[in-house]
Amino acid sequence: MMKKTLLSLAVLTFTATLRAAAQGCSVCTQTANQLGKNGAEGLNMGIIYLAFLPLTLIAVLAIFWWRHNRARS
Repeated sequence: MMKKTLLSLAVLTFTATLRAAAQGCSVCTQTANQLGKNGAEGLNMGIIYLAFLPLTLIAVLAIFWWRHNRARS
């Protein structure tokens, strides 16, 4: 029962976050179109730069979690 509740909460949170992020994507697309090719490439590299650290931390945590669960079984 607890797993279903947590899963439902996670899905609702993700859905709400996705709607908020979709509005930002529209603004970024319009800005990139106005900046031209070099500006758009710079904007894309900035997004990748900002996303690198959180995604790396998530990957490291997932690897530790996976190894810990694999060692237990």
